[in-house]
Amino acid sequence: MAKRLLLALAFVACAAATGIANVPAGGHASTAAVLDRFLAIDAQPLVSYRAFRHLTASTRGGKMTASIEAWTSLDLEHGFSYDVTKSEGSSIIQSKVLLRALDTEKENAQSATSKAQSALTPANYEFLEISPLTDSTVRIDVRSRRKHVMLINGHLVVESNSADLVRVEGDLSQRPSFWTRHVHVVREYDRIGGVHVPISMKSTADVLIVGNSTFSMDYKYSEINGKPIS
Repeated sequence: MAKRLLLALAFVACAAATGIANVPAGGHASTAAVLDRFLAIDAQPLVSYRAFRHLTASTRGGKMTASIEAWTSLDLEHGFSYDVTKSEGSSIIQSKVLLRALDTEKENAQSATSKAQSALTPANYEFLEISPLTDSTVRIDVRSRRKHVMLINGHLVVESNSADLVRVEGDLSQRPSFWTRHVHVVREYDRIGGVHVPISMKSTADVLIVGNSTFSMDYKYSEINGKPIS
C-alpha cells in the first residue's frame, strides 16, 4: 500500500514539469493579437543552461517530507544531467519522488515525442477566452484536446506587450493514477538574459488515504545558452 501511494506522489511530481512555450521577446500587442504572438517561434530558444534547484515533497498532510538540492544542466552534447549536493528528510520520498522527477526530466529531454505531447500548442490545446488580467497581463483559458497526465485544463497568464508566458495554472486533464483524485499544477516562467525559462513548479494532490500531498521545485540560473547569469 505505502509503495503504491508513494508511486502516486511520484507521478504528481513528474507531471509538474513540461516544456517551455515558444514565445518571442519585445514588441507591443493588443489583447486580440497576444495569442498569435504567443504561439510564434521563439527567436531565442533555450538550448543550454546550468541551474541550482531546490526540490521538496510532502505527504500525509506534511508528516512525511523530504528535500534535495542539486545542480542541473542541459546542453546539446550531453543532454540533461544533475548532481545532488544536499538531501534531507525521508529517504523514500527522496528516491521515489524527488530523484524520480529529475530522472523523468532527463528521459523527456531526450524524447522529441514527450516534448511535443506536453507543449502549449494548438495540437494539444484549445485556446479559449482571452481577457485582460492586469494592466500588463492577459489571461488565456485553455482546455486539453485529450486526456493526458502532462496536459492541463486551466489558464495561462501572458504579458500583454511581449506575449511572454508568465504562469500556467490548472488541473491535470488525466489522473496520474487510481490513488490521485485531483492534481493542481502551477508553473512560473521568466525571461532571463533574453531567454524564456521556467523558474518554479508546484503541484498539490489529493491522494487517497494519505490526503494532501505536495511537490515544488525552484530554479536559480548561473548560465543560460552559454552566457553567465549574475
